Amino acid sequence: MVPTFTTRRLLLQPLGMADAPEIQLQFPHWQIVRHLDEVVPWPYPQNGAAFFCQQVALPAMQQGVAFHWSIRLHQASAPLIGVISLTLTGESHRGFWIGLPWQGLGYVTEACEPVTAYWFDDLQQPVLRITKSAGNVASRRVSLRQGMRVVRTFTRRFVGGPEPAGLWELTRHE
Repeated sequence: MVPTFTTRRLLLQPLGMADAPEIQLQFPHWQIVRHLDEVVPWPYPQNGAAFFCQQVALPAMQQGVAFHWSIRLHQASAPLIGVISLTLTGESHRGFWIGLPWQGLGYVTEACEPVTAYWFDDLQQPVLRITKSAGNVASRRVSLRQGMRVVRTFTRRFVGGPEPAGLWELTRHE
């Protein structure tokens, strides 16, 4: 069961198929996808969001190995402005994206707070790790604000091609 979170400005709700049309509208922009893992198809297909929800996110949520939330403002009928996810598998545990009109306004930092608390407090995980492109300055700032640090550097393939990357980490104790 994926919980709903409310922050000062945001509502984080479990992702559902009804979110696919808004994801399809907000997500496929080069400025959003270029620093994401190369598994994201580019150019993004017309059914990309529906496929992601139906074949990736929802099955993983049902299996209890991943948690995906839509990010919305509190306003009535507010559109989806992004997605934030946690995964129990692999080396990178948290990912997010935010639509272009809402970037730079602190929404991702705000969304990360309850999701990170859920990782440590509810899921009882000892460490949160995130792989990110060294060129993704905004994402790096979010991690720094949360007290994360780089524990390893390497080169990785992203949608935009190979780039220097880092594995960021935050422990429960920290």
